[in-house]
Amino acid sequence: MSGHANIIVEAQSAIEIVTLNRPEALNALSEAMVGELYDYVAGLRERQDVRVVILRGAGRAFCAGLDIKETREPRNETQFQRSWRGQTRLGEWMKLMRTAPQPFIALGHGAACGGGFSLLLASDVRIGAPSLRMNAAYIKIGLGGADLGSSYFLPRLVGASLAAELLLTGRFLHADRALRAGLLSDVVAEEALLDAGLAMANEMVANSPYGLALTKQALNLNIDAAGIDAALAIEDRQQVMLSATEDFHEAITAFVEKRPPAYRGR
Repeated sequence: MSGHANIIVEAQSAIEIVTLNRPEALNALSEAMVGELYDYVAGLRERQDVRVVILRGAGRAFCAGLDIKETREPRNETQFQRSWRGQTRLGEWMKLMRTAPQPFIALGHGAACGGGFSLLLASDVRIGAPSLRMNAAYIKIGLGGADLGSSYFLPRLVGASLAAELLLTGRFLHADRALRAGLLSDVVAEEALLDAGLAMANEMVANSPYGLALTKQALNLNIDAAGIDAALAIEDRQQVMLSATEDFHEAITAFVEKRPPAYRGR
């Protein structure tokens, strides 16, 4: 386990489980928690021992969003300075999640509001419990509904109409509708969430390290590809690169010999 104060990091072989650990505050995003998450995600690029990250929340909720109480505490800075620092830090953290080579599997239960909703959206795969309810809470506190990547991720995940509905109203999206809309990969009982996440993570880890990382990269780049030619160019580049790895030759040999491949990340 980690020595962090606001998150718990547990390793299970090549999988790390990151738990938001402020259950008394429904895992609201305090400045200290954001700092710990930022530092953790920033370090992933250099950590070849970690192949997949599972993200979840302790207690009754995934994440209730920004810690509003903390924003009202007096500080030796202007409101603009504080808002700008916090806003850009959160945005950089979301970008680091997308550019990290490790896929993120988010396990959602209870409330996932505002920044918690965006944290789910920034993950690669989402599995929810029946209790999961998500909303773009920002518009409910006098701000805009487009925040922390929500106006970027949401239309790409569920389409423009549902994204507009959610961002313009701030209404809750519940697990059953999120599953139908394709935002969730599955809905399982709350007590089965971690097992479902680990099962999927282990399927990912069974693939070659570079194949996994470059597939995530291709998905992210091709969401914004100018067209099929640009998308194919990225895929062609990656496949040629991967065909030159030792792991590719190990996979072919293992297939012929009818045994599981022993990947070495080379």
